[in-house]
Amino acid sequence: MFHFLLRTIPRPILIKLSLIFQRFSSVLYAGNKYEDPINGKTYSKFLPYGYSGIAKRNNVLSPGTMSLERHRLLWLYLKNKTDFFTAPHKMLHIAPEQCFYKIFKGMKNLDYTTGDYNSPIADIHFDLHHAPFENDTFDVIFCNHVLEHVEDAAQCMEELYRIMKPGGWGIFQVPIDYTKAVTYEDKNITDPKDREIHYWQKDHLRLFGRDYKNWLTKAGFDVTEDHYVETFSKEQMDRYRLDPTELIYLCRKH
Repeated sequence: MFHFLLRTIPRPILIKLSLIFQRFSSVLYAGNKYEDPINGKTYSKFLPYGYSGIAKRNNVLSPGTMSLERHRLLWLYLKNKTDFFTAPHKMLHIAPEQCFYKIFKGMKNLDYTTGDYNSPIADIHFDLHHAPFENDTFDVIFCNHVLEHVEDAAQCMEELYRIMKPGGWGIFQVPIDYTKAVTYEDKNITDPKDREIHYWQKDHLRLFGRDYKNWLTKAGFDVTEDHYVETFSKEQMDRYRLDPTELIYLCRKH
């Protein structure tokens, strides 16, 4: 059922429906086998997620926060390896994930702005190819699982660099096929069914490979590929339902 809903309902409507679902999900999935570190609650199981093929996974979507593996890893990373929750930051959150949105919006240390092309929870709607901000505006930028959707990923990365302040940092996660050395991108692949086969999802325009860091470096960033997930035991990875292959891409502007 969840896979069917993902494939058939537009993203803005899915976001609204999931907000309703969260109100009673904790009762439906009460238990202590798995833990969501974002809200600190435990559940008997998580929900399935993914549109098709390799992207379809079981037991990965938290019933309470609607977080996925990448969101829970990012939360733990921010909490344990950055000053995100304590220092003052002027922040831009592109395509704001609903598992973070209310929390970040309520944090007094953040001057928090959200942006997206069409998300109903975004403050500003814009095209990332031409971000409506002046140079050197933000201390922190999050832009996760966006760059695989845009027409020109390199241009969008340059925009992210342009609007980041010198000394600022950002995290820009994307789906990555670590079996491929080079990003796979073919402008002739336009049919949604073909994109699903080649890029894992019908609205993806490329599938990044192990050269993703090079894309970000070319845009100007100093990039750290952090293997933070490897600091957790197998039991912890299973408890939090983390992806053991996920790297954190920390991007800095000097």
